[in-house]
Amino acid sequence: MDSDSDFYGDEETKSDLNARVSSFNPSTTALQDLKLTTPNPTIKQSGSPRPKTGYLHNPYEGFRYAWKLDETVDAFLSRVPPSTTRVTAEEHWIWICNPFIPRESSSKAANQHVSGYEDEARLESGAELGIFEQGGMERLHLLSEFISKTRDGARTKTIAAREINKERAQAVTQVLDLAHHLQIRSGKWMLFPDPSYVDDVWAVVARATAANELGIGAKVAPNDGTGSARLICIYTHDFRDKDDIGRVLKRMRELELVRANGRPIYYKCDAYTYLGIGSKNAWDIKASLYSSTEIFAYMADKDA
Repeated sequence: MDSDSDFYGDEETKSDLNARVSSFNPSTTALQDLKLTTPNPTIKQSGSPRPKTGYLHNPYEGFRYAWKLDETVDAFLSRVPPSTTRVTAEEHWIWICNPFIPRESSSKAANQHVSGYEDEARLESGAELGIFEQGGMERLHLLSEFISKTRDGARTKTIAAREINKERAQAVTQVLDLAHHLQIRSGKWMLFPDPSYVDDVWAVVARATAANELGIGAKVAPNDGTGSARLICIYTHDFRDKDDIGRVLKRMRELELVRANGRPIYYKCDAYTYLGIGSKNAWDIKASLYSSTEIFAYMADKDA
């Protein structure tokens, strides 16, 4: 930290907080303390879907509102159309998987056994959700302390804002590093179609997902009776694989789900969802990782 922007509390408080913030390292704090062994590395597929396996997978097997491998996609769309299918206490989403990409089954996936987490994509094999949540929340707690102490102790609001922004950026990097190391890597493009068009939009997404043209899976919100825009999430396997995220976005553009020069859509990592980092959060962390505008520009630069 700059000498003119250190904390101005008592010496003990100042030294302790500065030391804790500067020395935080996910690999030591969350991993060594919890005796985590490094997961086996996975093969990174960049810019294209993962290769098809020898048999089909359905991590949503047994879910009433999910596609079944023994039914056609058209039959699935007719059975649970999002326009009229009502949300229930047990069924919060309508799901379809990419059957060519293996994910943990509902009985094995760690996020299926914690209330509130079962609404996200199935985790990949080897994911350490509990350790990520503990380490991630520890880092966010440090950020909260830093924000509070800095606002109270900095000489000016300008100095406080500058140091808080720096610390927030460092915290975001460390949280995402931890998530990636612990294989909490999935993320999603989000669409918000009007209820009058949700069946048509969902049909395009569902067919493309089942045909291995988009990501690892997709979901749509059922009818909750409010008449509000419906959320559709199109999941990808790795929030840091911008080539694959861009590939999915390009296919979405070809399917007329998004326009390159139109209203942007946004991509959010599931790690943020698990930590409660939404659009309005206590740390002022941007809830999305990318916009379609940013990814279209990234892809254009690559092709130039």
